[in-house]
Amino acid sequence: MELRQIHYVLAVAEELHFGRAAERLHIVQPTVSQQIRRLERELGVALFDRSTRSVTLTTAGAAFLPHARAVAAAERAGLEAMAGFRADQAAVLRVGTNVGLGVRLDRLLAALEDNAPEISVELVSAPPATRLRQVRDGELHAAFIRGVVEVPDLELIPVWRDPLVVALPAAHPLAHGETVAVADLAALPLRIVPREKNPHLVDLIVGVCRDAGFEPVVGPTFTTDQDTLAAVGSGRPSWTVFYAAKAEVLSATRVVFRPFADPVPAMQTYLAVRRDAPARRLAPLLDACRTQGE
Repeated sequence: MELRQIHYVLAVAEELHFGRAAERLHIVQPTVSQQIRRLERELGVALFDRSTRSVTLTTAGAAFLPHARAVAAAERAGLEAMAGFRADQAAVLRVGTNVGLGVRLDRLLAALEDNAPEISVELVSAPPATRLRQVRDGELHAAFIRGVVEVPDLELIPVWRDPLVVALPAAHPLAHGETVAVADLAALPLRIVPREKNPHLVDLIVGVCRDAGFEPVVGPTFTTDQDTLAAVGSGRPSWTVFYAAKAEVLSATRVVFRPFADPVPAMQTYLAVRRDAPARRLAPLLDACRTQGE
């Protein structure tokens, strides 16, 4: 038994005419006749008495009719329920986040709450490649990404540039200035993640060091925020970098964060979305992102 057969039975029962039923269903009459006969064979009874002049329900057809109407009503109820579910889901934005958003994330969520209180945001933390795949597959509506990547079917919308700051031992002479010139760091070991973990950041930092006239002395690997800050603040002097927005929410008693002197290194942050994503759904998020621009 198929749903379309139920609809055909109901149409014929109401019209008592196969031709008018087919016209109402926007299909050809032979299809209606064939499908009803197939259903009758499956049920083992005739649902209609047919003659050249009239069509009437049989006793079995009259008994079957309330059940057919119940099936059609259940179908409509299911469709309506799922339409409501989709509408509710549309009010939930699933957004992939990356490490280092810091105070930007708090301010962005506050802006969304102020300007679009009907929208609920679900944040999903995952590695960059996973976030991009989830956006492409429709598991996320959008994801924050730093650095340019090429992913089919995705668009990268520039939202802001994230300036970097240098983290130094609080007791080091360079910590006493308002800013730090990159060239002044030449003698200090740099703590940074392996390039394969964050190629965009590593290439940026190595590039600004080379522009300043030196090859950075690579020190111990950057591990976690906590452990790396503890290591920078003790033992042999070294330095590392953080996004300024992230540094605002970090606390380390023996480390200071200082802006770089011009030109300040910064990383472009993008919002990755599907190219076919409904603009209306993403508009509040994009508006909130614009409030976070430099």
